Amino acid sequence: MTEGRPLLEAKGIAKDYWLEGKGTIHVLRGVDFTLHEGEVVGLVGKSGAGKSTLLHVLGTLDVPSEGTVLYRGEDLFARSELHLADFRNSTLGFVFQSHYLLPEFSALENVMMPLLVRRVPRSEARDAALWVLERVGLSHRLDHKPSELSGGEQQRVALARALSTMPRVLLADEPTGNLDPKTGHAIHELLLELNRELGISALVVTHNEVLARELPRCVHMADGRVVEGL
Repeated sequence: MTEGRPLLEAKGIAKDYWLEGKGTIHVLRGVDFTLHEGEVVGLVGKSGAGKSTLLHVLGTLDVPSEGTVLYRGEDLFARSELHLADFRNSTLGFVFQSHYLLPEFSALENVMMPLLVRRVPRSEARDAALWVLERVGLSHRLDHKPSELSGGEQQRVALARALSTMPRVLLADEPTGNLDPKTGHAIHELLLELNRELGISALVVTHNEVLARELPRCVHMADGRVVEGL
């Protein structure tokens, strides 16, 4: 998909933590990053480079020590926590390495959950969940609980759940980290396909540079800084 205008931007982002006995730990050091509308970006780097922390700050799950996060030019952290929660629910979709599916519910029910939380009528939530589960190739596994699904199928349900609200931005943190290479490749292909069809922008954090090179754009992080593109 053609790169559009800036959608989500980090400007001079620093993130520090205080650890007893170790002092201040500088996790992010003045990071600048832009995700454009319709763009899919891979964020790669070794463990501890700051990839997940940057994703959490961009997703407003964590507050930066310094710097600004903008969504379509608006300073997100100028909003109240209530408005930030609404922003996350209405605009962002999250996928993590651990799928965090609710074990007592079926695949269909797990995907419906974000919509029900938004008080979407149950019939509408079911229709939306059925559509997105079909898009990720799981229309035949609707009534299966997570324990009855393979690792790849569980991650597809997690992806479907993140997409059920039709977010503008998908933030994925090591979504293929627990999968075999073939399944990981299939998940990346699915992300690109959904990007082309739905126009959803995505940032995919991964340590797997082979898979990252399949994405249209890659950014490399080291020691809390964006240091180069691949």
